[in-house]
Amino acid sequence: MERIILFDGVCNLCNSSVQFIINRDPNAYFKFASLQSEMGQKLLKECGYQTEMKSFVLIEDHKVYIKSTAALRVCLKLSGAWSIFSVFRVIPPVIRDKIYDLFAKNRYQWFGKKDSCMLPTPEMKQRFLE
Repeated sequence: MERIILFDGVCNLCNSSVQFIINRDPNAYFKFASLQSEMGQKLLKECGYQTEMKSFVLIEDHKVYIKSTAALRVCLKLSGAWSIFSVFRVIPPVIRDKIYDLFAKNRYQWFGKKDSCMLPTPEMKQRFLE
């Protein structure tokens, strides 16, 4: 089963989240592409989503998960105690996503923004679909 995470490549919080996931994903379950990349745009179109999407996206076995649901599904596969956060899936998405939207709306202001997408190190390059 292929698991692909689409993320905002210019967002400092999003780039830090990708690094966090890679460091806790020793089995390399996840591949990555920025939302701004050709591959990210292609995947969004194939899944029937708007290419202007600015959410954290998980594509898992041809199903698309966004926002808090995507993040909590990722937690299930991370090493360590991170899988415990998946218990928050019992909270209705409409409530979880309100918190997610607050962070998403303010992420550039709170965490900053890059001028361009991050370039993966040679060791991480095989994890990126760009």
